[in-house]
Amino acid sequence: MADPNPTPGIHHVTCIAGDPQRNLDFWVETLGLRLVKRSINQDDPGTYHFFFADAEGTPGTSMTFFPWEEMSQGKVGSGQVSRVAFRVPEGSLDFWEARFEDYGVDYDDRVTRFGETVLPFRDPDGLPVELVAVEIPEDDPTVPWTAFVPEEHAIRGFHSVTLWLTDPQPTQKLLRTMGLEEVGTEQAEGDTPGDRRTRFAAAGEVGQYVDTLPTVEASRQGHGTVHHVAFQTPTDDEQAEMRTAVRSMGLRPTQQIDRHWFRSVYFREFDGVLFELATKEPGYDSDEPLDDLGGRLVLPGEFEDRREQIEAGLPEITIPQPDSADADAEDEVNAADD
Repeated sequence: MADPNPTPGIHHVTCIAGDPQRNLDFWVETLGLRLVKRSINQDDPGTYHFFFADAEGTPGTSMTFFPWEEMSQGKVGSGQVSRVAFRVPEGSLDFWEARFEDYGVDYDDRVTRFGETVLPFRDPDGLPVELVAVEIPEDDPTVPWTAFVPEEHAIRGFHSVTLWLTDPQPTQKLLRTMGLEEVGTEQAEGDTPGDRRTRFAAAGEVGQYVDTLPTVEASRQGHGTVHHVAFQTPTDDEQAEMRTAVRSMGLRPTQQIDRHWFRSVYFREFDGVLFELATKEPGYDSDEPLDDLGGRLVLPGEFEDRREQIEAGLPEITIPQPDSADADAEDEVNAADD
């Protein structure tokens, strides 16, 4: 069997939250990501599905949430994505620490991993998140959204995910099959449970890294945990090839499922982490103009016929908007630059 085309990296990460308004306020206003899609969980249409990303919803930038209010608090442990890390420009961590102080965000001291400076913090549901300071190239594919955070400090898509695994070796073999290459192993600062971290790199620029860390820590899915991580398989053909390669390893991928903005295949890797393969097309702007992303509740396919019923069952929310004074100041800066 021919090797599949390597994945360019992470497509999106989906997590479990509690209160939807608190989730929106934090990820849009505090962290400065754009709400590029306001929809529903297609498997549980009584629940929102929020998509936060860069200004254009570029693959490799979207953090998505199911706000299941009735769920209990989760516990990060073995068989889970234990950390989600985002890229920020070099020199911006002072800005982020000051912002976290202003907004009351729970954060830890900076640590160093593989020569990069990392700022760990938690969202309001306790989800472990990190900012990693990196040099952003001029031709970087991400498009920062600047409604709340200046461009020079804005989040620029994913850096990595960390997998906590009872036995990393089978999963490491899977990552190699998916086209990631091992690029280093080290005992890094700030790791829990404190064993050696192994890093794998994908072929793309955004969402490039997957770290594996051995642990037997007990886990429980709930608020503040990752539901699944999706990897890019840009075309249907590439996805089919990757599905065949995954299946040849004894795993059980689903058939392709239409998720409206991408087409997906799901499977659990050897330790139970839910992986997804996601296509590039149609994209988040396939059903809304780029300027209006996230402005309305989008109901895919057959759900549109049930709009009145679905909307009645969803809690009311308010999308954070920048203060008019801040918006005017931004307009003045843009005008001066012109």
